[in-house]
Amino acid sequence: MSLRLRLTLLYSTYISVILLIFGITIYGFISFTLINQLDNTLEGVAKEIINTASINSMGDLNIINLPELDIATNVYIQVWNNEGQVVASSPRIGGVNIPLDPIGFQSDVPIYNDSIFQNAHFRVLSVALLLGNREVGILQVGVSLKVVDVTQDNLLSTMFVIAVAGILFASLGSWIVLGRALSPLATIGDTVDQINRADDLSRRIPLRGKSDDEVGYLALSLNQTLERLEKLFESQQRLLADVSHELRTPLTVIKGNVDLMRRIKITDDDILNGIDDEVGRLNRLVGGLLLLAQAESGELALSFGQVELDLLLTEVFTEVRVLAGNKVKVHLNDIDEVIVYGDRDRLKQVLLNLIANAIQYTPPGGEVFLSLSKIASQCRLIVRDTGAGIPADDLPHIFDRFYRAEKSRTRSKSSGFGLGLSIAKWIIERHGGQIKVESKEGEGTTFAIWLNVMK
Repeated sequence: MSLRLRLTLLYSTYISVILLIFGITIYGFISFTLINQLDNTLEGVAKEIINTASINSMGDLNIINLPELDIATNVYIQVWNNEGQVVASSPRIGGVNIPLDPIGFQSDVPIYNDSIFQNAHFRVLSVALLLGNREVGILQVGVSLKVVDVTQDNLLSTMFVIAVAGILFASLGSWIVLGRALSPLATIGDTVDQINRADDLSRRIPLRGKSDDEVGYLALSLNQTLERLEKLFESQQRLLADVSHELRTPLTVIKGNVDLMRRIKITDDDILNGIDDEVGRLNRLVGGLLLLAQAESGELALSFGQVELDLLLTEVFTEVRVLAGNKVKVHLNDIDEVIVYGDRDRLKQVLLNLIANAIQYTPPGGEVFLSLSKIASQCRLIVRDTGAGIPADDLPHIFDRFYRAEKSRTRSKSSGFGLGLSIAKWIIERHGGQIKVESKEGEGTTFAIWLNVMK
């Protein structure tokens, strides 16, 4: 059963219940009003008869003076004595010796009741006639319910016709309206099915009509999901291409060196050093991929604690000076005492990665500047170089996985795989901080790390 049909049936059921409740209310109100009017009429007739009745000195109802017993065309009257004899009745009844209401005839208190008299439906008021505290007879005043019954039957028929017409109209209207409302969902389903069949993540769901309703939000969300999937798929393709390329080069070198040693049948130190270098590149690639996979899967545990960031930066500065050698001068500028809450080893990994990149991509004779300053409740760590800089087109993507700005940074055996900055960003964000970059071609690059300071 389709969603459109289910919603139509549900809406029709609601309308049916509402019409049923409304019909019962209207029917009950009109019936109550009509019966109440008849009861008031019966009460008025009974009071007039009681007020005008007379009893002889013996207390018997053998003589009763009733002014015009037939005071209403549709009113029927019976007066009974204690012996069960009709002592007076309206002309329309004649000499019938059957009470209008047998149940009310036996009641000691005034009672209204529906009764069948001579195959006709009546509303009867039965009232005991008293002389002092002694009951001397029974007065029954009745009125035909034919008009009420006809009115009720007509009302039921009319409400039934209106209810059926209303339900049919509501069902048809809801079917049409729901068809129009759900048509975007059908479009979404068809588009997604076509995307699945064609494996074309570049397609998007067309937006029709308003985009601020639930269907519009759904289409926008699906388009955003498709966009993310497309980027992830492209990233995966780049990963496969990059990894394949990076693996091909060292494996080719290793295989060539091994074949060479087999031919010359001599173990050469230069050949072994070449193999060792390529194995090191493979280890770095596999290590970076493993670290990134652990980070994304949540399996990379961070050991948080108090970290004296100024001492950590000084330690890193000492190590990178050896790495820089005589090629690049590394300067440690202003440094404030800062304590942060984080993983010391991972923070050191980030610093080493940023400074190593700065040294690698700064030409000989260039400089790298380090600084640490405390600003309000945060600290800012700067790594600035005087290298070639990063092109503006590449700058927004440098933190993407497997991305490398090859135009400005010539690849070498020691170059990375486009994973270091992505891992660095992940580590800083897990510390509740931010890493930002500014760069201009020919003027160098500046990385800024912002972290919260412990209070």
